[in-house]
Amino acid sequence: MDLQSRKIKFVQEFLKLQSEEVISHLEKILSKETKTLTNQEFEPFTIEEFNVRIDQSMDDSKNGKLIKASDLKAKIDKWA
Repeated sequence: MDLQSRKIKFVQEFLKLQSEEVISHLEKILSKETKTLTNQEFEPFTIEEFNVRIDQSMDDSKNGKLIKASDLKAKIDKWA
């Protein structure tokens, strides 16, 4: 079974769960594993990569491709 099929099957089984305790346990496992993977996969930018990111950010700013933090917060507040 390929990864995509396994994920779909897992989600289907997860949606059937009625135990809040089991769901909490799975949430903790997912959070822990996600943090572990994130820490393992993190590699700092090289100076060149960092400068490219800065240049892209400056271009985005000049071209109006930004969103104010207050506008973003307002959007997020509507999600709940």
